[in-house]
Amino acid sequence: MSSPLTDLDAVIHAPKRLAAMAILAASSGTDFAFLREHLQLSDSDLSKQMSALRAAGYVKVSKSGRGHGSTTTYTITRAGSAAYRRHRQALEALLHGEH
Repeated sequence: MSSPLTDLDAVIHAPKRLAAMAILAASSGTDFAFLREHLQLSDSDLSKQMSALRAAGYVKVSKSGRGHGSTTTYTITRAGSAAYRRHRQALEALLHGEH
């Protein structure tokens, strides 16, 4: 039997990644600049956070253009959506005192 604590996803639970997943879950694709601005992260920190989500299979990345005018776009995957949904449900259960 699972509990809210065991249902928390360690990859998503980190505050910066949780915030990124919340943005991605509400969009059909979000570019690097938007995430950087809204999460108020440096380029290197955002890259690190998104790499962790990508390695977990929770986001996919696509690049368009070349050089300085290129755009990097992130999209949540099906696995990422499911993991984010489970994580949110676990957080809500914990906040409501369910064990």
